[in-house]
Amino acid sequence: MTEVVDYPDKRLILERLKKTKGRNSNTSRRKKLCIPAPIPNKVILGDCIKTLESFPPDTAQLIVTSPPYYNAKTEYSEYVDYQEYLDFLRKVFIRCHQVLSEGRFIVINVSPVLIKRTSRNTSSKRIPIPFDIHRILDGIGFDFIDDIIWKKPEGAGWNLGRGRRFKADRQPLQYKPVTVTEYVLVYRKRTDKLIDWNIRNHYNPELVKESKIEGDYDVTNVWEIHPGTNKYHPAVFPDELVRRIIRYYSFKDDMVLDPFGGSGTVGRVAYQMGRRFLLIDREPKYFELMKNMISNLVDDENVRVDYLVDDEFEED
Repeated sequence: MTEVVDYPDKRLILERLKKTKGRNSNTSRRKKLCIPAPIPNKVILGDCIKTLESFPPDTAQLIVTSPPYYNAKTEYSEYVDYQEYLDFLRKVFIRCHQVLSEGRFIVINVSPVLIKRTSRNTSSKRIPIPFDIHRILDGIGFDFIDDIIWKKPEGAGWNLGRGRRFKADRQPLQYKPVTVTEYVLVYRKRTDKLIDWNIRNHYNPELVKESKIEGDYDVTNVWEIHPGTNKYHPAVFPDELVRRIIRYYSFKDDMVLDPFGGSGTVGRVAYQMGRRFLLIDREPKYFELMKNMISNLVDDENVRVDYLVDDEFEED
């Protein structure tokens, strides 16, 4: 059985942050430094909506995630209807907004979802989830920054069956292109401060220098990346996609949060790039997957990783 570890006392962390910021403030210029909450790496089995209530502001400096698909399991519906699914995402993103540092980024990988037809007499339906997520994020307090297009190799979408009817019949009105792209939506927590403020007021200028992007970089918003695979998880982030996001939208030692941790790719890549990670998932099998992967990866005894289980998920 996994050891149950208590969360840090939120009140104590807030008091510590207040004192730390006070010591680092320049009283003559009233300069406010961007100081993250002193939280170590964590892998948590729990409901991210409830779990994130325990964490203070400035916990995360970057959020990278891909929400669960809407009713992806054909044998049953996880949500009563689409509105319930959107309400669930709204609650998650509200918590994300509360723990994200001012002016920092949330990056969401999402795409329209194809609901297959239930019989020959019904039509399939494609739900434009990215556009509804935009309205949610804008209403919560995130500013839209970029829509990056993740382009997969040709043929990557044929397994969905989309486009086969037109390929056979070639009739007008039946045309449906095979989908080989997904959105990587980039939003910034709303603030009146420019992005340069986050750079100039960082608590450690050396980390800013070490995080400078050298060499080649993506000039356009179209990223050609092969999909990721994992025999223990049906939908995983490609390492390269996560690597680019973390490279462009965080500094070293930042805390990277994934509220839908899944196979733990965000945490693994974050650690490899010198960042901290906070991974949450409500599925015990994915918690064990993340726990095993991270414990095998982190071999530095000076790097702390907490493996936590929320009370409602604790075994009897």
